Amino acid sequence: MIYAATIFLSSLLLFLVQPLIARLILPWFGGSAAVWTTCMLFFQVLLLAGYAYAHGVARRRYEPLIHSALLVAAVATLPIMPAESWKPAGGAEPITRILLLLGATVGLPYFLLASTSPLVQAWFARARPGANPYRLFALSNLASLLALLGYPLLVEPYLSAREQVSVWSWLFAGFALLCAALAWRTPRPAAAPGAAQAAPALAARDIAWWLALSATGSVMLLAVTNHLTQNVASVPLLWLVPLALYLATFIIA
Repeated sequence: MIYAATIFLSSLLLFLVQPLIARLILPWFGGSAAVWTTCMLFFQVLLLAGYAYAHGVARRRYEPLIHSALLVAAVATLPIMPAESWKPAGGAEPITRILLLLGATVGLPYFLLASTSPLVQAWFARARPGANPYRLFALSNLASLLALLGYPLLVEPYLSAREQVSVWSWLFAGFALLCAALAWRTPRPAAAPGAAQAAPALAARDIAWWLALSATGSVMLLAVTNHLTQNVASVPLLWLVPLALYLATFIIA
């Protein structure tokens, strides 16, 4: 099924790129624990931005055109190997430089991968009314967990940095083709003038409460990861344990 393949590949790439890019730039910044913490902050913010984009673009008439154009732009940024020019100078402020580096190197591809799970679920529900799209959410979490467990055990030990970047970039190009094809073949949203009025509006207080609860989990993830990397070692295996536990909470829920 094209919906399942698209969402599986996107989630796999989404969670593979995080340790991959952090591992590449770690030596540039002296192996500091702040590298992974800063990367995690960047990815968490961009994940939220991807969800917001998916929520907004799914209602647009020109949704396939907008999303396809962004996919083409993302493919044009490949491969995701950071340029040597991003290496910090002696007294450069590391956090800002890491954020800019990530934005220039993996920003757009990651943003689109982050938007894929909610988008594909919306497309599936639109194409197959009555079918349960939340099975795709479970598949997305499975792929994410496989990526987190697979990177330190199967990817990092056997592939060089350039090989990892090359494989990831080719897989992303394949994902982009798959996602663009799916966007164009999915029926456009049907006009339903009375639907918006029938749905009760969400209270601002409820929205703020949900965001605060979600932010608490992200803050705990960053704090625990920072503690481990500062007091034990700044290595991918330790980076990924808190992230895998964080992801497991979505699977359990």
